[in-house]
Amino acid sequence: MREILLINVTGRDKPGLTASIASIMAACAHQNRGLEILDIGQSVIHDTLTRGTLSWTIIVRLPDGLKVSPVVEDLLFHFDQLELHGNYQTLSDEGFQQRASEQSNNRYILTLLSKNITAEHIARASHITTEHALHIDRITRLSGRCLEFGVRGLSPEPDALRTDFLRLSSELDMDVTFQEDNIYRQNRRLAVFDMDSTLIEAEVIDLLAEAAGVGDKVAAITERAMQGELDFNESFRERLAMLKGLDESVLASIAEKLPIMEGAEKLFKCLNALGYKTAILSGGFTYFARFLQERLGIDHIFANELDIVDGKVTGEVKGEIVNGERKAELLKQIALSEGISLQQTIAVGDGANDLAMLSIAGLGIAFRAKPLVRQSARQSISTLGLDSILYLSGFSDKDLQILNQDKS
Repeated sequence: MREILLINVTGRDKPGLTASIASIMAACAHQNRGLEILDIGQSVIHDTLTRGTLSWTIIVRLPDGLKVSPVVEDLLFHFDQLELHGNYQTLSDEGFQQRASEQSNNRYILTLLSKNITAEHIARASHITTEHALHIDRITRLSGRCLEFGVRGLSPEPDALRTDFLRLSSELDMDVTFQEDNIYRQNRRLAVFDMDSTLIEAEVIDLLAEAAGVGDKVAAITERAMQGELDFNESFRERLAMLKGLDESVLASIAEKLPIMEGAEKLFKCLNALGYKTAILSGGFTYFARFLQERLGIDHIFANELDIVDGKVTGEVKGEIVNGERKAELLKQIALSEGISLQQTIAVGDGANDLAMLSIAGLGIAFRAKPLVRQSARQSISTLGLDSILYLSGFSDKDLQILNQDKS
């Protein structure tokens, strides 16, 4: 029976070290014809700007009749000369096949987001993965605010896992996202966004109501509608009717002072550089969506058109109201017209009227959302800005820095 070895090599990284290790393996393979490389992996953790610790894992199958001892002695001798530390263990053929089978299990990405990631964050999140029979293969630092875990295992129970991660998020002021690791994750092509309380840190209809002197009444209805307690169309018409008689000039003064959401400008700069198509799908108003379209470089906008006659708001809306169902329909239409699969789409929103589009997008994200929306959406971000969405597609700060340099 041909024996299988799992060899681990660690040591201080230096120029040419990978080539040296590979040369040792090549020489050993040449000397012992038939030495087969079954698997190999390498990682480097840098402890200074120029130096780091290198780790190699190699699985080899020995030729028929070749004993483990002489091969290992030869390898360890050469590793020692390079000031490397090596150890090994033998694997049965059954053990190797089981390892290979486990690696082909469903693969997922667990992402931790926080302004300051601590050991407790990692420990608690890792504990939850273990409880759900998931195994961590790798950990990658995407930024000082984000760690990405490669996870494998049988399909977990999604509702129970989401509940555990949501509880952890609230307890430790962090965000935990969990998604399937598939070919679409780094191949998104369309991103759509709610506007109010997502792209801007305000509800425009509430700002208009303040100017009309009915701010408290409208804000109370808005909050209940976003929580999912009221029918959106009915509550929208009720609020809009209170704006009757508002002077059109108020719209311009509000638009000029709209508070852009943290991270929005950085996000759209990167999305545009990456060639994404982008859209606003909003239950707010086209007047303000056009303002954001110009400022952020957005391709499509769909929102409600205020009816204005003789310079005054009539309290009515032109055309069909953009509610939750309409947002989902628009997402499908834009994707179809752009030749993009729904699996390649990102949808971001905060209110109950965003849940329909979040549920059909390849990556649906509840951003700084109401409790009902956070519990219902597959992914949720509350601790960082909009630009942190890029981490969920696997982009690191270094990637984004290079991207911005290329476009400057």
